[in-house]
Formats: sequence, structure tokens, C-alpha cells
Amino acid sequence: MAGHGHGADHGGDGHKGVALLIAVLALFLALAETGAKSAQTEALAKNVEAANLWAFFQARTIRQTTVRTAAEQVALDMAAAPEGQRAAMQRQIEAWRATATRWESEPDTGEGRRELMARAKAAEEKRDTASTAYHNYEIGSAAFQVAIVLASASIITGVGLLAMVAGGLGVVGVILSGFAFWAPHALHLF
Repeated sequence: MAGHGHGADHGGDGHKGVALLIAVLALFLALAETGAKSAQTEALAKNVEAANLWAFFQARTIRQTTVRTAAEQVALDMAAAPEGQRAAMQRQIEAWRATATRWESEPDTGEGRRELMARAKAAEEKRDTASTAYHNYEIGSAAFQVAIVLASASIITGVGLLAMVAGGLGVVGVILSGFAFWAPHALHLF
């Protein structure tokens, strides 16, 4: 009878270890899911930011082209204009050309075409980094989920190998989540 009780305690200790493994895996799963959601939100926000900046870039380009075209047309019309209007036309041409030049690059406001392009590309890079991190977190989360299932199955079946595989998958999940957090581009899974 005492031997039977000892065996039951031993099985209970094994189950406690696997239960602790499941708890740790669940903790890391929650962290990975939180990281994935954060990375996904960041990717979406940076995608919207990049799209808005590219739209502003395009609008600035259209306006710049329109002003340049107007300046060229007035320059052509100047030859046929009366002498008294030519000076006013020349001033307008110079104003339009100055505006078009200013719209090419405005470092003070960051709203010149060059600056808008740089800002849009930077937003795209951040979007891509966040998207890559998201995918790494998601694969890490899947590893944690499968590990939890295997660890649970090891309790039901009594097959200790399942718990060891679950632990291994947990390590894989930690590694993938670590890459997602610290170096998303180091792993190219997708």
C-alpha cells in the first residue's frame, strides 16, 4: 500500500513538472501574442503613414508640374504681349519658378518632394520591420500552442517524450519571439 502511494506521488510530481511547463509556455504564448498584436498595429500604422506621405508627394508633384507648365506658357505668351505687360509676366514667371523650386526641397518644413520621399521610404522600412516581427511572433506563438497541446497530451497519455518535445518547441518559440523583438530581419521565414 505504501508503495502504491509512493508511485502515485511520483506520478504527481511528474504531472506537476508538466503543469509548470504548460504554465510557462502559456506565459510565453501570451507575451508572443502581445508582441504580435503590437507589431501588427505598428505595421498598419506605418503603412497608412507611408501611403499618406506618398499621396502628399504626388499632390506636390502635380502642383509643381502645373506651376512649371503655367510659367512656360506665360514665357511663350510674353513675346506677343504688349511691352507694359511683359514686366508683370516676367515677375509671375519668376514667382512660379521659385515656388516650383521650393516645392522640390523644403528642409525647414520637411514637406518638399525630396523630404516627403525620404519620410515615406522611412515609414515603409518601419512597416516592413514591424511586419517581419509580426510574422516571427506568429510562428513563435504557433510553436507555443503546439507545445502546450503536446505537454497536455503527455499528462493524459503518460508519454514523457511528448513533454520533452513540448519543451523543445517552447525553446523554438522563445527563439523566434526573441528574433521578433530584437532582430526581426535576422530570420527570413517569409
